[in-house]
Amino acid sequence: MGRSLIREARAGEAETLAAIQRDASVGALAHIFSPELYPFPLEAVRARWAEAVEDPSLTVLVAEVDGAPAALAGCRAEWLDGLYVRPEHWGRGLGRKLHDEVLDRLRASGSPRCQLWVLEGNNRARRFYERLGWRENGDTRVVPFPPNPIDVGYTIDLETTLATL
Repeated sequence: MGRSLIREARAGEAETLAAIQRDASVGALAHIFSPELYPFPLEAVRARWAEAVEDPSLTVLVAEVDGAPAALAGCRAEWLDGLYVRPEHWGRGLGRKLHDEVLDRLRASGSPRCQLWVLEGNNRARRFYERLGWRENGDTRVVPFPPNPIDVGYTIDLETTLATL
């Protein structure tokens, strides 16, 4: 991995954020959301990130590698609202670095725990979170995009679990 840095997303970056999520999602989830049957909902995702960047209750972080946006994470009090890494950066520690930054920020703001949703069939992400101390919390929900798979809830205790596991 080249030189990386993490910064807050800026207004006007919704297109870039949506592209990162698209690349990561298509790379990781084609076995769930077959691109031929379920095209990536780019417009809805672009709108999501445009709203998120403008919402003062959310923080959107962008990880850059050699000056190019490569990953993103959204967070708010007690929630990790998505962590997406472009496939060419998988396995290089960038997702972990972004994850740890989110948890450090949440700890600093006084959040005692953090929660997230992950697709039931996203085994790569589930292994990633479980290695870092996240545990299933018993919550599930139906994803609003066809074929409407199940999201599984995870929680991590920020008061006893350090990001430096």
